Amino acid sequence: MKTDSAKYGIVYKNEIAKIENKLSRLILDKKPKSLYDPCSYILSGGGKRLRPFLLLISAKAVGGDFKDVYNAATAVEVLHNFTLVHDDIMDNSNKRRGRPTLHNKYDLSTAILAGDSLIALAYESLLKDSKQHTAEIVSTFTRGVIEVCEGQSLDKEFEIRQSVSINEYKKMIYKKTAALAQMCCSVGAQLCGASKEQIKIVSDYGKNLGMAFQIQDDLLDIMAEENQFGKTVGSDLLEGKKTYLFLRALEKAKGKEKSALLNVIKKKGIERTEIDKYRNLYIKLDVLKDAEREIMKYTKLALKNLSQLPNDDGKNLMHWLANILINRDK
Repeated sequence: MKTDSAKYGIVYKNEIAKIENKLSRLILDKKPKSLYDPCSYILSGGGKRLRPFLLLISAKAVGGDFKDVYNAATAVEVLHNFTLVHDDIMDNSNKRRGRPTLHNKYDLSTAILAGDSLIALAYESLLKDSKQHTAEIVSTFTRGVIEVCEGQSLDKEFEIRQSVSINEYKKMIYKKTAALAQMCCSVGAQLCGASKEQIKIVSDYGKNLGMAFQIQDDLLDIMAEENQFGKTVGSDLLEGKKTYLFLRALEKAKGKEKSALLNVIKKKGIERTEIDKYRNLYIKLDVLKDAEREIMKYTKLALKNLSQLPNDDGKNLMHWLANILINRDK
């Protein structure tokens, strides 16, 4: 198993290197520099590149070849970066992945325009691989864009709402995170002429893996080692975000503990000196275990029907990726 894991890790690194190369060449020599240099800056920011890899392995799992979907895989990563640019503006973020955010390095107008350009470049790249069923593929891609925007809108709405249910939270993270993963998998399969049943299987994989990924993010935010996590541990509490952990704690807490959690909403966050206090409260209320159970539930749902897909290498890569994501520390 370790040998297989190492093999799939090499596949991941090799394929992501090809996507990095495509990203670097996407806007090579394009002018004006005042537009495309900022685009190049955001695309060179690194990251896991999970979305293009989801598209690649979904294509493989239904019997397709990586080489036939590299442009589409590049497109979903460009689209993802478009969302990051605008998210950072909306959240007034100063840094992303240890570097100044685009609007911080340049200016607000440049960042907005670069984000707009990225979404157009994403469509341009997608169409290079869309030889058949173009209308359906573009429709799926566009639905992913709409869902992300709706999810971001709900996220902003929840910041000012006093009460949010766990079901509402799950709807928000589906739209903001899981729907994009679902779209990547669906497009990968559609590009390779998969059947409706196969498209549904890989789409469900992406959707459920995306849900597990986001709840894992919530968990890592409070429990990760800061030097590995790459950002401030407890930042969700500092910003007063209504994550799965927070909402589950609010459901279970009583008396003074409930008052302490309601105070986070009232004050729109906590002080840095209070992070340990709330971490210990989460531990006491057992919400970390609740989150772990949710992560495993969605991961099992993601893997449920993969055996029905035709290509073993693709299926094994899907299993490998799910295992890597639920065991990550950042």
